[in-house]
Amino acid sequence: MRTELDETDKALLTILMDNARLPVATIAKQVGIARTTAIARIANLEKRGVIAGYGVRLTRDQANAPVRAYVGIAIDPQQATALNALLQGMPEAETLCAVSGAMDYMLTLRCPSTVVLDHILDQIGALPGVKQTTTSIILTKKIDRNAI
Repeated sequence: MRTELDETDKALLTILMDNARLPVATIAKQVGIARTTAIARIANLEKRGVIAGYGVRLTRDQANAPVRAYVGIAIDPQQATALNALLQGMPEAETLCAVSGAMDYMLTLRCPSTVVLDHILDQIGALPGVKQTTTSIILTKKIDRNAI
């Protein structure tokens, strides 16, 4: 669903993406609108699905678990919904993206050790609908624009 955003919406989103915990009064002041207008605008962005939710961003130290890995997963398309639900339930799963190419999904895992990573990879490989996996362990992040 495509939705048009005016300059006020864009300004609100910019502030919220930087720090969604700011008081609405502070956000309103920064945008130059009334507090009640800011509340209504934010509620409208949520209702329209522009804002899908709010979450936590970890500091670099917390986000950089000892072992992180990208896992490419080739799947049976008929099992995609069930597989997504199973992967959603894995606390080590950080992101799951549908991708083009030889693999259907790219999963990012965050594990406390290679032993745990190995166990998780065995679990993923045994899931219904998984045809093949390929894993690349992340050694270092050279660019990270999402970290605090």
